[in-house]
Amino acid sequence: MAAGRMKVLELWRYPVKSLQGERVDEVRITSAGLDGDRRFALFDARSGLGLTARRAPELLFASAAAAEDGGVDITLPDGSVTRDDAVLSDWLGRAVRLQAAGAPDRRRYENPVDFEHEATSPWASFDGAPGPFHDSAAARVSLVSTATIGPWDRRRFRANVFLDGDGEDALVGSTVALGDAVLDIQMRIARCVMTTRPQGGGVERDLDVLRTINRERGRCLAVGAVVARSGVVRLGDALS
Repeated sequence: MAAGRMKVLELWRYPVKSLQGERVDEVRITSAGLDGDRRFALFDARSGLGLTARRAPELLFASAAAAEDGGVDITLPDGSVTRDDAVLSDWLGRAVRLQAAGAPDRRRYENPVDFEHEATSPWASFDGAPGPFHDSAAARVSLVSTATIGPWDRRRFRANVFLDGDGEDALVGSTVALGDAVLDIQMRIARCVMTTRPQGGGVERDLDVLRTINRERGRCLAVGAVVARSGVVRLGDALS
């Protein structure tokens, strides 16, 4: 399907890295990505590493929503709402701190080298992007199509923009318009153990997801873009 025939089915932002996010009907996109997306992250207070659902799968059972005061409201599995480090630490069983984007310090995250044998696998660390807590500065906005997702639950892939049809892989290296914004599609997104994790809402642990992506798609699913021109994107907008 040509880019001009793909339209926005869903828009998602994830106010806290690795927590479940929120659907929106329209959102402004700037050079930092979707307004409110990955603007906060949890950090392990002892190691200093960014805490993600790779290391702490239980993060995917909480959700986050952007608050009017510029902060974030985190809903825990028991339904309570907080942004307090002590409460979050008690829930996770480790000392954590909730950090807002903007601090210049280095962001380090971890990923198991062998997802098939995670319990015994070594873990590799990598540097995340500056600013909002994206893994890569080349993927401030992520896009994926219904054809690429197929029968999988789309929440596994945490994309910002879900498009009808297919063909996003062919857009890498091109510039496209989406609503009032213009995006430079720069990369295919390599996937990790996050795609296999269980999460709230009935998503079960499934190693076959990543096995299939590795085998049939060269480890990649979805594409990442940087923002060439800011603008508002709405449900139903065409990619052109």
